[in-house]
Amino acid sequence: MNLSETDRQGIEARAARLEARTGIEIVTAVVGKCDDYPEIPWKAFALCSGLAYMAAMLWHPDAVLGGLTFLLGGAAAALATVFLPPFARLFLDAARREAEVRQYAAAFFLERDLSRTQRRSGILMLVGVFERSVVILPDAGVRTRLGAADLQDVIARMTPRLADGRIAPALRDGLDALEALLVAKGFAGGNGTDEIAQEVFEEKGA
Repeated sequence: MNLSETDRQGIEARAARLEARTGIEIVTAVVGKCDDYPEIPWKAFALCSGLAYMAAMLWHPDAVLGGLTFLLGGAAAALATVFLPPFARLFLDAARREAEVRQYAAAFFLERDLSRTQRRSGILMLVGVFERSVVILPDAGVRTRLGAADLQDVIARMTPRLADGRIAPALRDGLDALEALLVAKGFAGGNGTDEIAQEVFEEKGA
C-alpha cells in the first residue's frame, strides 16, 4: 500500500471539495507498476556485465576471471532491478514509460466505466508509482475545454513530490492545481449528485 488511511481520507476530502466546487467527477488511482518491463533485467545484464568485464581486464587480465566477472556482474545487476526500483528505473526508456502509464490509464477508465456520468464529466488522475509518472484523462464532456498544455501544467505541479516518492502530497498538489484550472475554465458546481462515489483507488498493477 502506498497510501495510509489518513492519506486516503485526506485525498477523498480534497476530491470531494473539487467536485462540489466544479461539478466534475474526479477519480484518483495509484498503481504500483503499469507493466512488467521484461527488458529491464536484460538491459541491466548487458550493460553491467560489459562494464564488469572491462574493469576486471584492466585490473588483472585473465580470461577465466573475466568470464566469471562478466556473468556475476550481469547477474547481480539483473537481480538488483527486481529489488531496487530506483536502479531499475535507470533502464526504463522515457517513451516506453509514458506509453505504458497512458495505456494503463485508458484501460482503467474503460474498466471502471468512468464515462457513465450524465454529463460525461469524469476525470481520471492516475499515478504510476514505479514509473514516477502521471496521466490525467478527462471524459468527452470536459476534454474540449481542457488543452493538453493545461493538463501538463497540472502534472508539472505534481512532479517534484512524485520524484521523491511522496504520492499523497503529489496527489493533493494535483487536485489543487486541477481545481484552479477547472474554475478558470468556467466549471461550476453540479446538481450535488455523486455519480462516482469512490474517488481513490489503489492497485498493484503488473
